[in-house]
Amino acid sequence: MHKTTHAPTYGVSRAFKLLLCGMLLFASSSKAQTVTPWMTTGDQTKLLQQQSTVSFGTNSGTNPSTVTVNAGTTYQTMDGFGYTLTEGSCEVISGMAATQQNQLLNDLYNPTTGLNASVVRISIGASDLSSSSYSYNETSGDTNMNNFSLNGPDLTYLIPIIKKIQLINPNIKILATPWSAPRWMKTNGSWVGGSLQTQYYAAYAKYFVKYFDAMKAQGINIWGITPQNEPENPNNEPSMLMNSTEQKNFINQQLGPQMAAAGYGNIKIIAFDHNCDNTAYPIDVLNNSSYVDGAAFHLYLGNISAMSTVKTQTNKNVYFTEQYTGSGGSFGGDFGWHMQNVVIGSTTNWSKTVLEWNAANNPSLGPRTPGGCTTCLGAVTVNNSTSYTKNVAYYIIGQISKFVKPGAVRISSSSSSGSIVSVGFKNPDGSIALLVYNTSGSSNTIKVVSGSSAFNYAIPGSSAVTFNWGA
Repeated sequence: MHKTTHAPTYGVSRAFKLLLCGMLLFASSSKAQTVTPWMTTGDQTKLLQQQSTVSFGTNSGTNPSTVTVNAGTTYQTMDGFGYTLTEGSCEVISGMAATQQNQLLNDLYNPTTGLNASVVRISIGASDLSSSSYSYNETSGDTNMNNFSLNGPDLTYLIPIIKKIQLINPNIKILATPWSAPRWMKTNGSWVGGSLQTQYYAAYAKYFVKYFDAMKAQGINIWGITPQNEPENPNNEPSMLMNSTEQKNFINQQLGPQMAAAGYGNIKIIAFDHNCDNTAYPIDVLNNSSYVDGAAFHLYLGNISAMSTVKTQTNKNVYFTEQYTGSGGSFGGDFGWHMQNVVIGSTTNWSKTVLEWNAANNPSLGPRTPGGCTTCLGAVTVNNSTSYTKNVAYYIIGQISKFVKPGAVRISSSSSSGSIVSVGFKNPDGSIALLVYNTSGSSNTIKVVSGSSAFNYAIPGSSAVTFNWGA
């Protein structure tokens, strides 16, 4: 009994020493953890280029430009990043030789070797960056949608490209958005402006359901929709006005119930899809519809903090779904503005997605409708059948999408310097991605702190670095 009584004391003591040893080894390895930086500079000398690794060490000394990361404080879960794959994009990509087309699609959508763009926004019918305006049912009065058909540009260009993207990334999310209802359903009978007539609410909801059916038959499942692109903009071709009362009535009375009855209640209905200058519209719809998952935003007007306002006042999700880069802008200026306001700005204001506008264009910034954007620059320009150029939007999205995986959670990241902005994420595999942008025109050596460990790193002026470590 005496020996038996003392044996556990020895065992506990030995176990404690082993545990302490393990903890010290873990702490040591944590401090020496390797960090891989990827950089894009405003002067384009480095474009999403991997840099030499650095290592965490003991946190000592002070630095006025300190970025502190705390993976224990978490925020929203990310759905992904990407572009709008307009019908026009698919038209120019379809004209490429097979080898170069495959390379371009892998550059954008491959989760390992490419940008890992994981959300594809597409138009239901034409957008203003289609060759012409069209819908899937031009038969006036066909409220039963007997003549609904995807025949035309979608079957010719869009759907084959989506199928190729799905082979590259089977987990791609498809967000679908109409620029206009069929003309015969509208108050003005035109592709431009006008509103959806209330007598056609049921028919238009059926139009959506038929669309889901037709896409499903093609092997394409829709992840989410917005009822109307830019519902306060009557100027594009196509376009359609839809105020908040009209939108919530359409959703509550017809779209939501018909989707649920047809077995599509799992498809997210995301309201608004317009600028950050109007929070009243999305708050009204979100707080008065149980069918709505959240609200989508653009930033052609307003302040990105509007997304937090809507999130706080509705307790629903927010998504950033469109921002274009213009052909007349500078790489450094556009890259910096989008890094600060769109990529870092939207995600630090609760956005679950970051989407830039057009994926691809031809050298004339087309195709487009007669009333379409004449200055919108795609993520890539398809020069001819065998070559393409990566534009600024490619690097804007790539600087985050390549390192932040779908399912990642945003974590706490704070900067002690006003010229340094950042956002951090923890991926499903436990790895950390920290995106830092230096807003000043000169180089700044920052210190990144995580727990009791830290490392220093010099970031050139007007440049972004994504640091990746762990797992």
